[in-house]
Amino acid sequence: MPKTVETSLGKVQIAEEVVAKIAGMAALECPGLAGMAPRRQVMDRLNEVLRRENLERGVDVQIGPNGDDVKVGLYIIVQYGVNIYDTAVNVQERVADALNRYIGMDNTQIHVYVQGVDFGDTNR
Repeated sequence: MPKTVETSLGKVQIAEEVVAKIAGMAALECPGLAGMAPRRQVMDRLNEVLRRENLERGVDVQIGPNGDDVKVGLYIIVQYGVNIYDTAVNVQERVADALNRYIGMDNTQIHVYVQGVDFGDTNR
């Protein structure tokens, strides 16, 4: 369900996909983040084969019926050697800031799920 805001001029609706893209872009800017983990593996693999950029990958957005209850789940892969907790908190803070700045969402729950560690070329 999209987030809907009533104004004196009418309604403004923001789709869950827009929230997911903003959250995904903000998360990918965080140091220590190797990437996002796929949530829908079949579609993500198809997108990789077709070489489509997908900022929604690894992001799950749920907006309640009134548009007030917004939950964002981010499924991330961190780089080896970084502090995982600090990286996850940084992702939460950056995503919260971006959603507040671009959409005005200031009461959003942001859950980070660390799904893996990228060891780079170390073959571990």
